[in-house]
Amino acid sequence: MKLLLRSLLQQRKHLVLLVWTLISMCFLTVANQLEILSVGILTNKNSLVGEGFFNDVLQFFSEIFAFNEDYRYLAYLILTVALIKAVALFFQKWTSKLVAIRVSRDLRANYFAHIQKLSLDFYQKHHIGSLSARVVGDASLISEAINSCLTNYIQTPFTVLSTLILCFFTSWQLSLLIFFGFPLIVYPILFLARRIKRLAKELQKNQESFATVLIDFLSGIQTIKLFAMESFSQKKYEEQNERMAQLERRSARYDVSSRPIIHTIGMFFLGFALLFGLYVLNLSVPEVLVYCGFLYIFYEPIKKFAEENANIQRGIAAAERMWDVLSVVPTIQDRENADELSGFNDKIEFKNVWFKYGENWVLKDLSFTVKKGEKVAIVGPTGAGKSTIAQLLPRLFEVQKGEITIDGVSINQFRQNSLREQISFVPQKPFLFLDTIAENITFGRAFTQREITRAAKEAHAEEFIDKLPGGYHTYLDEAGKNLSGGQQQRLAIARALIKKAPILVLDEATSSLDTLSEKHIKDALHELRGSVTQLIIAHRLSTIEDADRIIFIDHGVKLAEGSIDELLKTCLPFKAMWQQSSSSQIVES
Repeated sequence: MKLLLRSLLQQRKHLVLLVWTLISMCFLTVANQLEILSVGILTNKNSLVGEGFFNDVLQFFSEIFAFNEDYRYLAYLILTVALIKAVALFFQKWTSKLVAIRVSRDLRANYFAHIQKLSLDFYQKHHIGSLSARVVGDASLISEAINSCLTNYIQTPFTVLSTLILCFFTSWQLSLLIFFGFPLIVYPILFLARRIKRLAKELQKNQESFATVLIDFLSGIQTIKLFAMESFSQKKYEEQNERMAQLERRSARYDVSSRPIIHTIGMFFLGFALLFGLYVLNLSVPEVLVYCGFLYIFYEPIKKFAEENANIQRGIAAAERMWDVLSVVPTIQDRENADELSGFNDKIEFKNVWFKYGENWVLKDLSFTVKKGEKVAIVGPTGAGKSTIAQLLPRLFEVQKGEITIDGVSINQFRQNSLREQISFVPQKPFLFLDTIAENITFGRAFTQREITRAAKEAHAEEFIDKLPGGYHTYLDEAGKNLSGGQQQRLAIARALIKKAPILVLDEATSSLDTLSEKHIKDALHELRGSVTQLIIAHRLSTIEDADRIIFIDHGVKLAEGSIDELLKTCLPFKAMWQQSSSSQIVES
């Protein structure tokens, strides 16, 4: 419950709307009570006024509307009460919906803003399907639960208390019956609430697994078709689907059973009150009718309490899951009074760097230097730790031992954003989003069309962009699926070049390029020599033929460093890799 309130009160601007919602809820209760009184007045044919609460009310309205003299005033009374209830009902529904919409909106915004701040190790522990299910489904469940909380813990107590007072004023003898029926209603509510909360947690956890299976198989649809394994994926999907259906059936059974049970108990006491009032207490029909109407208003929110409580329990489970993520503290944070890295003037140094994923050391006592304007390549077999080096420099991960410095200052001393502003990064798998080619190149920065065109030309992307129907204004499909792998990579390179950062890191950036495109990229990178410091992670050795230095690593250990000629003489693993790469190029040509 605390997490639901925390979700509601994240933004103080919700408080004003919350107050209006509470007022409208109370106003609706009063309108319902007035409606019952007006029905009693309508059914009262005896114009004589006696003693008792109902007769006092009847006399009060008679003096205002004078319907004993003209029955048209009675119609005016009914119409007025109906309009009051209509207005109250509209504002209660409208303000409740607004609370739900705004809370859900703010939760989604805060959730996305928070997960963007988290370090990459967080994403290694959580699946995309799980994270996406929480931001969409859980935010909606939480907002619905907050509305149910307002109903159950504000409107219901007000309705029950105020209506109970009216019941006692109408007939205190009949009102004693309520105390016998109330415990019979409360017990089923408490009994069902515990089971609904437990099932809600199981159901939401299974929904995560369901979303994960769906995303996994959709992302691997090409492999599934190539292996003709649609039946296998269908089986896995149906297992998760059936598991979720079983939980939904159990949850639905508890949901639908609460109201019939409470309705049966309520109607029993309502009927008993009707007979007892007419034949034992000798109350008039309008008085008994008004009392039964009040009794209905009294029991109705209690009957709804179980349904609303089911929403609350689901919302609590959703809030716990969402706040599990919102409470995660990024493992990489800026230090207090961290410095701004405004430029790069001298060199980058890796000093005795150690790094591990889990229990396995990926880099072991790694040391090397990259001077300003140099083109340094890092090569080695698959799994040697090359990409890890590229990720440690912009602090996507934190070094466990040793340090990385820029111009003699540890990168931990700089604000992360200022550090990453000085680095242009081209990953092995480019990220392209749903927008135009121009927007994918600028990536939210204010560049002129001339700068965009120049960057595309340098990345050898202009040739295919000009052939597209919309040119630079062509919209890309999801993940750039309307482009080839090589075209996607050239757009990623153009994005890096337009940034004009002093440090350029390429992590297998030419792996999807054909020989001709790779040559153009090599020429573009060659023109940057001296003005941009290049750190190139390469598997295809043809990319780094003109590198100033090459660092060969294997199993996280630096085995050799020097020019191509030096490594061919001193490093046998590099020589073997070079000969294999040369043979592959001959075959391709």
